[in-house]
Amino acid sequence: MKYDLIANASIGIQEELCYNPPMFAYQTTVKMHDTDAAGILFFGNQFKMVHDAYEGFLESIDFSFAKLIRKTNFFLPIVHAEADYKTKLFVGDQITIYCSVSRIGRTSFTMSYKLLNGRKKVVGLAKTVHVSVNAQTYQKIPLPPKLRKILIKKE
Repeated sequence: MKYDLIANASIGIQEELCYNPPMFAYQTTVKMHDTDAAGILFFGNQFKMVHDAYEGFLESIDFSFAKLIRKTNFFLPIVHAEADYKTKLFVGDQITIYCSVSRIGRTSFTMSYKLLNGRKKVVGLAKTVHVSVNAQTYQKIPLPPKLRKILIKKE
C-alpha cells in the first residue's frame, strides 16, 4: 500500500519510507568539507548528499544531468525539500542512501531518501519534490512519457 503524501499530509517522512522499497542505493563517506567546526555533518550537507544520490539514480535510468541539460527540452528542478536528522555523522562515516519514488503526479514526482550509517542505523531521512518544466519557458509541463514510464516501474 502506498500513500499519497499530498492527500495525507499528516504522514511523516519516516512512515512514508516504510511503504516504498528502495530502488537505488548510493554510497558515500562524510568528508571534512561536509562538517562544521566540531567535525559533525553540517545540516545543509545532508541535502547535498541526497542530491548526489538523486543524480546517481538519474544516471542509472539514463537521464543524467548532462543529458537533461544538453539533449532534452525539459528540466526537473526541486520545488520542495525536507529532511530529518536522526543522529550525528562524523568525518569518515560511511553512509548508504536508499532512494525511492514515493509519488508520481501529472507534472511532478517525489523522491524519498533514507540514510544509513555503516551499522545500518537510520541517521537521516529526506524528501524532494521535482517538477517537470519546459527548458525555455520554465513553465510546468507533463512529465515526459519515457521518464514517467521508468518512474512508474520504480515506484
